Amino acid sequence: MFDPIFILENSISGIFSGGIYALIGLGIVFVFRATKVFNFAHGAVIMFGAYFYFTFSEFASSFGLSIWLILLISLPLTFLSSAMLGVLIEKFLMRPMMGQHPFPLIMITIGLISVLEGLAAMIWTPAAQYPKALFPLNIDFIGSLAINRQMLFSFLLALIIFLIISIIFVRSRSGVAIRATATDQPTAALMGINVSRIYSLSWIIACVTGSIAGILLAPLNSLTPSLGIVGLSVISVVILGGLDSIVGVLIAAFIIGWVEAMASHFLGGQYKEIVPYVVVLLIIIIKPYGLMGTKQIDRL
Repeated sequence: MFDPIFILENSISGIFSGGIYALIGLGIVFVFRATKVFNFAHGAVIMFGAYFYFTFSEFASSFGLSIWLILLISLPLTFLSSAMLGVLIEKFLMRPMMGQHPFPLIMITIGLISVLEGLAAMIWTPAAQYPKALFPLNIDFIGSLAINRQMLFSFLLALIIFLIISIIFVRSRSGVAIRATATDQPTAALMGINVSRIYSLSWIIACVTGSIAGILLAPLNSLTPSLGIVGLSVISVVILGGLDSIVGVLIAAFIIGWVEAMASHFLGGQYKEIVPYVVVLLIIIIKPYGLMGTKQIDRL
């Protein structure tokens, strides 16, 4: 248990998981910054994106195509389908409640979890599926240290996508519009920003990044309607980092990933999802808005 090689291997695996957690958390932050709604259904959205990829990749492979052609066909279709899912959720569930207190919207996202999981079970059955992995499942050794190549490449891809979207968020006009809407929606609307469009864009970004995370996660385990439970793990990441902080989510994702790995190593897998929340509770006692969250003052 106290073998330094095993501890180092688990630490690296935790950091790799943290990269995927960061990509998942990014979608939650985007929706929260634009709409002030915490999307509890993000895990279910991830699961649906993984099922989209599974469906399109299996359909393409039925024609005997090479793996590269399968990916070339299935990935764009997956992203398009996930974007459409985001538009549908925003237009028919979120937009009618625009301007209301966030609590009913949060309850809608909680109800959406059951809806999406039920639909997935009806369409694809609850049986475990095994989508085609983007990267080979090989183990490389650096001396006595074992490195999971699939987790390494998944981590690198998730981190690159996270950084690209974060830079676009900071540099692009759409990113400025999202930040303006998050700061003051009425003033943003008066300045000519299409707030409804920003809402839709935030949901599209969340669903597409979620589908990428689902594509990376499903081959590591298996694809079932319960895959979305990973979204519950990422809640601790977003709370720790700060609900509206992209940089905070990145830092918190690595912390939570490492804490999960250490809890699993020293205490057992049954504590993997409990210990991170204990850590988060201890930290938010000192920093109630998370590591880098914006402090808000409500004036009466």
